[in-house]
Amino acid sequence: METIKEEWLRFFEGDRDGHSWWSRKKALWRERNAEIVRIMGCGQEYREFRYDGKRFVRYLLHLSFVIKQKEHFHMEELVIPYEFRLKNGQVTDHREVPKPPQSEKKLDMLLRGEEDAGDYRFSYDRLAAVQYAERWWNSYNPAYRKFDVDCTNYVSQCMRAGGAPMHGQPVRDRGWWYSGDNWSYSWAVAHSLRWYLSGSTKGLQGREVENAEELIPGDVICYDFQGDGRWDHNTIVVAKDAYGMPLVNAHTDNSRNRYWSYEDSAAWTPEISYKFFRIGAD
Repeated sequence: METIKEEWLRFFEGDRDGHSWWSRKKALWRERNAEIVRIMGCGQEYREFRYDGKRFVRYLLHLSFVIKQKEHFHMEELVIPYEFRLKNGQVTDHREVPKPPQSEKKLDMLLRGEEDAGDYRFSYDRLAAVQYAERWWNSYNPAYRKFDVDCTNYVSQCMRAGGAPMHGQPVRDRGWWYSGDNWSYSWAVAHSLRWYLSGSTKGLQGREVENAEELIPGDVICYDFQGDGRWDHNTIVVAKDAYGMPLVNAHTDNSRNRYWSYEDSAAWTPEISYKFFRIGAD
């Protein structure tokens, strides 16, 4: 759709205030001694309605960034839902589509596994987890439910593809599991998975490390964007940049090979907190 193409080009060219996620993305890679050498993009309309003489359009903006760091090149991809209003041929109110809140009946429970959990270890196939993350980064496996806020569901699927064992079924506030039309809170809710990984000693296990550079592909990063103790987002590490720092895949705003810190995210704030988890026994 030509209107969408023209609009997203204006959106980038019109960024003059230095505060948007696009400005932060450019600054982020400059700080990493890297350069965005090519940008490709397209928009795909997925919803339209008319009201009171106005036309409202929602579209998915699919961006690809070719990044050069030293002699290393990689491509980052990002899909963001946007919307705008069209009246008399003029575009107004262009913005990112707000994210729906993620709900949980017992969100404040700190899920730390079962009381009778033993010192169980499992073999984690990191390659299989990363291959799954690459296969489904911008689509949805029909074997699982798709959530409006899908980041944790996606990361859980990746870990399951890597052989992480499930346990706790059918009690939703115990363990980590998915079965048919039911699942644990820790499978699909960012806050719950963060606390589950901090304490589980049975089934899926994670070991917290201090720094992002200690992570390797297949590991998980948790994000508290506001720094208020409510964990909002999870990603899976799929690669490392030229300096050995993680690049991650994620759902909700579907993204591939994104720099781990999310400083270019619209959700980022200076108060952001992170947790870094090595998955498995290694």
